[in-house]
Amino acid sequence: MVVSTAQDFVTTSAEADRQLHYWLGKMKRYDTSALDKGRNEIAEGVTLDHDAAAGRHGSYSRWRLRENRPDNQGTWQSTVVVRSDNGKDSRRTWLQVDIEHQPAPGQAHIRANTPGIAKLLLDAVPAQDGLAEVGTVPKFIEQDDVEEVIEELCEQDRRLPVVVASVPYGQDAEAWTKRVVEPVFRHLSGLAVMYVLRPEAQQSFNAALEHHPVFGGGVRTYLPGVDPAWQPDAQRHPVMSRSTIEANVGRAAAILASLPQRLALSHPLPEPLDTLPFQRSRPRPVVDTSSLEELRKELRKVDTQRQEAEQREESKDQQIREFRLRVKEADDRDFEQIVENDQLYRDFQDAHRKVRFLQKKLEEAGLHALAHTPPPEPEDQPATFAEILDRMDEFTYLRFTGNPKKTKDLDAQCIVNWVTVAWDALHTLNDYAAASAAGTTGGDFRHWCDNLPDGASNRFPSAKVKMKESETVGNNAKWRRQRTFPVPTSVAKEGKLFMQAHLRIGGGNTVSPRLYFHDDGVGTGLVYVGYIGEHPDNTQT
Repeated sequence: MVVSTAQDFVTTSAEADRQLHYWLGKMKRYDTSALDKGRNEIAEGVTLDHDAAAGRHGSYSRWRLRENRPDNQGTWQSTVVVRSDNGKDSRRTWLQVDIEHQPAPGQAHIRANTPGIAKLLLDAVPAQDGLAEVGTVPKFIEQDDVEEVIEELCEQDRRLPVVVASVPYGQDAEAWTKRVVEPVFRHLSGLAVMYVLRPEAQQSFNAALEHHPVFGGGVRTYLPGVDPAWQPDAQRHPVMSRSTIEANVGRAAAILASLPQRLALSHPLPEPLDTLPFQRSRPRPVVDTSSLEELRKELRKVDTQRQEAEQREESKDQQIREFRLRVKEADDRDFEQIVENDQLYRDFQDAHRKVRFLQKKLEEAGLHALAHTPPPEPEDQPATFAEILDRMDEFTYLRFTGNPKKTKDLDAQCIVNWVTVAWDALHTLNDYAAASAAGTTGGDFRHWCDNLPDGASNRFPSAKVKMKESETVGNNAKWRRQRTFPVPTSVAKEGKLFMQAHLRIGGGNTVSPRLYFHDDGVGTGLVYVGYIGEHPDNTQT
């Protein structure tokens, strides 16, 4: 959590100290009677390090709590920092709260939720992120607040996402907030600015955000720098549908918090916080170290510090490995996008040249009116993913074996062209399936898209086709299970298959829908579509 306050450093630091004592003493029941600078042992396996400094480059106070869990459960480390800003805004004070799990050898990382100290600080200190106030409970957007909230959403310099919940038609706003919104927002304190859009303000809010609306009990996460006038920007701001929330509020709360948590980890710290010196454990001086018992105590302290250093090193190594994976995935994704854009541009140019050539030929033949007659609009296009499922029987050589709910959930988060792209993909895949059954494809589906036969009426960009998953995905049991979909026992005796071939239906946000399929042309003569839905997990999702 990184927020700021207009309070001065001395007042904020004193309040943080007061709330820290309450958190440790009342909520965690540790002994806080003799806390001082340096290392404080406040319980068995529990230490609190405190350091502070003041100077021309700014002042800071920092507390670090380390709790070693019994039974080899690793260490939980919580850090609170209060830092003055003597740079561009000397009247502003920064607050930072970190919590992390440092696992024991062989133990997996446990995801941290919002610690009690963060909520105590937000309730005690008037915190802000840019123009927005940051609190522990969602605020209502009234009709008169719409313009101000839109300004907050469009602010380029804000760090935190703004999460806006809508109220379903006919529901009481207060009751809905208490029953649904507060439970689903429970992990967002300090990680996001939280709002509930009142029904009477919904029309004007969505009119101002024509391409970024939220309605029907859904929740939308607005990342920094919303551009209301740019339709493609809508893909950056994911929507969670009412049906997803009500199906499992606990799971919805975890999913909703995952993006703000990732942003908090990856967003660079403000300069005043980023320039803090590294915190080193300093044992408090002892009166007499001549006795054997005191020497043993000092030895235990040194050993503890060595173990902490090893944990920090292991934790940093793990972070570096994870970031390297993410960088590789990002590089791969960027390359795929470059290839796709290049292919689409070439196709556009080819089509434009062909149209101009045919127009000139028609003009030379005296058919000027016909040369400039606009083409008819596509007929009978589905408008939703639910309608696509209803019309799957139109594809003679395709069989949908996936979870219809996963596909229909896309309608609550849908970008305008996703349905069209999916429909085009199915038409092209059906043409390929027919050729596959006849043994005339000449290769896989990607080869088909690159080498369409003469007279083919349907096409799909080969840059959107991926015939294999990465080794990282294939070697991860959880991710592999997420890509294992039902098929008839005539295709696989287990009744399911790990499907690697997939199509990129959309991208640019956390949904990034995919279509997974299996070509069984040599067997049953069909292609099985095992999944149409949001992107399964990988290092980016």
